[in-house]
Amino acid sequence: MIAALPMYDWPEVEAETDALWRAVREAFLAAGFAAPEARARPADLFAHWLSPDLLLSQTCGLPFSARLRGAVTLLGAPAYDLPGCAPGFYRSVVVVRADEAAGAVAEFAGRAFAFNMAESQSGFAAFAASFGPPSRLFGALVETGAHRGSIRAVAEGRADIASIDAVTWRLALDHEPAARALRVLAETPPTPGLPWITARRRAEEAARLAVAAEAGIAALSAAARAALHLTGFARLAEADYEPLVAGWPAENWREAPIDTPRRAP
Repeated sequence: MIAALPMYDWPEVEAETDALWRAVREAFLAAGFAAPEARARPADLFAHWLSPDLLLSQTCGLPFSARLRGAVTLLGAPAYDLPGCAPGFYRSVVVVRADEAAGAVAEFAGRAFAFNMAESQSGFAAFAASFGPPSRLFGALVETGAHRGSIRAVAEGRADIASIDAVTWRLALDHEPAARALRVLAETPPTPGLPWITARRRAEEAARLAVAAEAGIAALSAAARAALHLTGFARLAEADYEPLVAGWPAENWREAPIDTPRRAP
């Protein structure tokens, strides 16, 4: 069996993420499921998510809605400490340098937009749905490969504006010095959070895994939950993610091909 928690696996919270897996693993074992002792760190996420041996992983809502639904089983989504978001939901924050005088996204027209990847709900599609296609708004698109890379790109002046997963932004405020040079300009409406998934399973098995996932998060120490900004687990349904499919493929948000400078994360 394979288990991973790849989406918020920052080095600064590695110990807490390991503790989360141990707590969830104990709950899975108690529910009668075999579970690996160590979590994987997959290089090829789609191959990992689609593995028939997958016990647990976390994916982005956009790939889940567009490419994984029907091929994997949804358990639900972790709930995070995000004001204005219902349990299991999150949003994107649009960040700019703190010394920028502009007060609206439209004032950045013609400038450089940093994004982690075009298949990202929080880094690309949520922004496009809220403010318009980046290719129409901006003069350059800077693909960084990671939200942390987008934060650094804006802080260092390689880009001027970026759309960041709100959970990642909380982690950045805790651990990323470049975040101190930025401010939140705008926010997108909440959408379903990054789902926890397993391989295709019978409904009864999926229900037991979801109960165990919730129990594992509840068993985690308060200090570890605080470090991860975790508050619980929400039993979301596949239908909750269906509206996100409009953001895939990312070319739907582009009027014409655009050269995308690729930067290191």
